Amino acid sequence: MGKGNIIFVIGLYYLIVKAGIPYQDSTEELRIKYAINMGISETLIINGFYVFVLGLIGKIVAFVLGLKKHN
Repeated sequence: MGKGNIIFVIGLYYLIVKAGIPYQDSTEELRIKYAINMGISETLIINGFYVFVLGLIGKIVAFVLGLKKHN
């Protein structure tokens, strides 16, 4: 599993477990916590996707240029 995938999965964890679904009539403190966790999850998901795509592009470029890893 690549680094981008790990970051993406951590972002999903924050989105589903930490932020979750906000309460209908929550206190100000819970709304602030929810907003913070949503911001963290959005940032992690976006950055995880970017890292994954950049890694994929790097692998494609390395393959095209014949710079495959030797075991």
